[in-house]
Amino acid sequence: MTDAAKQRIFAMLDRDRDGAISRTEYLARVDRAAAAMGRDADDPVVHTARAAHEAVFTDMDADHDARVTFEEYRTWAGHDAFERSCRPALGSLFDVADHDGDGRLTREEFTRLRMASSNTEADAGQAFDDLDTDGDGLVHRDDYLAGIHAYVTTGSSPMAAAYRTLPNR
Repeated sequence: MTDAAKQRIFAMLDRDRDGAISRTEYLARVDRAAAAMGRDADDPVVHTARAAHEAVFTDMDADHDARVTFEEYRTWAGHDAFERSCRPALGSLFDVADHDGDGRLTREEFTRLRMASSNTEADAGQAFDDLDTDGDGLVHRDDYLAGIHAYVTTGSSPMAAAYRTLPNR
C-alpha cells in the first residue's frame, strides 16, 4: 500500500483530525452507516458490523492505548491486515447497506453507505460507476471488497474515486 493511499484512508478515519483514530471515532463508522441505511442499533447486522470493527481496531492499535496514530496505521495496513480483519469489517458494512441480503447494492444504497464513510456524493458516484463493470446498475459484494483490497494494497482501483476528496467536517 502506498503512503498516499494510507494517508487518504487514515484521514477518512481520523474524523476529528487530531492525528489519531480513537476507538470511539472508529466504531462510530458503524453507527453512521446504520443510521444512513435506516437500521436500528439493535439490528443483528449492525451488531455483527460493530464486532467486526472492534476486531479491526484491536488489530490496528499496536500499543493498546485506544488510539491509532498514523505510524501505527502505516505499519499495520496492507494485504495481511486486509485479509485478517478488514475484509470481514468492510463486508459487514456492505451487509448493513444490503437490506435484501442479495449481495448487491443499488446506486442509492452504495452512495448512502459511502457518504456515511466520509465520501462526497460525486466521488461515491464515480466509484459506483467504476465498480459496476457489467452495467446492471448494481455493485456486487465481491467486486466492492476486491476494489477496496486493490486500493489498500496498490493505491489504484475502481474504489480510488471514493478516496479522492474528503468533505469538510
